[in-house]
Amino acid sequence: MRITKSLPGILLLSLVCAIPALPQQVAFTFDDLPTEGDLPDGQTRLQIADSILSTLRNQHMPLVYGFINAVQLESEPENIVVLKAWRAAGEPLGNHSYDHSAIDKLTPAEFEADITKNEPLLTTLMPGQDWHWFRYPYLREGETLEKRHIVRAWLRQNGYRIAHVSIDFQDYLWNDPYARCIAKNDTKSIDALQSTYLSTADQSITAFRKVTHALYGRDIPYVLLLHIGAFDAKMLPDLIALFRQRGFTFITLPEAIKDPAYAEDADIPLKYGGTIQEQLAAARHISFPPNSGPEKELEATCR
Repeated sequence: MRITKSLPGILLLSLVCAIPALPQQVAFTFDDLPTEGDLPDGQTRLQIADSILSTLRNQHMPLVYGFINAVQLESEPENIVVLKAWRAAGEPLGNHSYDHSAIDKLTPAEFEADITKNEPLLTTLMPGQDWHWFRYPYLREGETLEKRHIVRAWLRQNGYRIAHVSIDFQDYLWNDPYARCIAKNDTKSIDALQSTYLSTADQSITAFRKVTHALYGRDIPYVLLLHIGAFDAKMLPDLIALFRQRGFTFITLPEAIKDPAYAEDADIPLKYGGTIQEQLAAARHISFPPNSGPEKELEATCR
């Protein structure tokens, strides 16, 4: 989601001004376990997961939450090995709902039931550990205030904390084009995918930091949304290097969410949801700085 209303002059000036390159913190998280995106020729889902886990280990990253949709195992039960590998590596899991349905397509009771349906597998995979972190599918929290309030109350009553997101560059958009380019052995296009992936991530870091300063007057510990796709696995070492170059150090999701910024509720109905900054900016009638990705270009790549 990108909000398009005009910025007040003073706020626009504050967004344009450079933000000092101070040490920042970010928590990496992965959605849609055990699988996301098309599978490139010659790869398996377990190889993708093992690549991500190897990078996290080699880069000395702190614990990284993966958010699961157990419905995927109905059609491909063999992919349970991905979740078992994630846990064997010591990485924690959280709840992304059973079948990844958007909240605006369900009643509150149906949405809550879909969250609950994910819990038996989480209990099995995370015995005695904290899996009560919930990430809304599509970052949508309710197209009506009534629904938003009902579901948030249910989450609190059932011991859940919301796994908010504060940096998102729609990384999943690169996974399907990558699989197509692999099938065509189009190395030139793959090189272009690598370039746009990193440039879009870099642009998003700048955009989210600027609007965060406008909203809070400071940086916050950020939470990055990623997906368990093949191109994400390929690019993860470079993405980590990019964040390091931008002055970031790495923390866990629970550490990031301790910041009081994550306790502030925009408390507005939004059909298309968004990061915490996008929601709060919508409530205050503030727009984001330019932050558009190459969606049309990616859709046409290796067709």
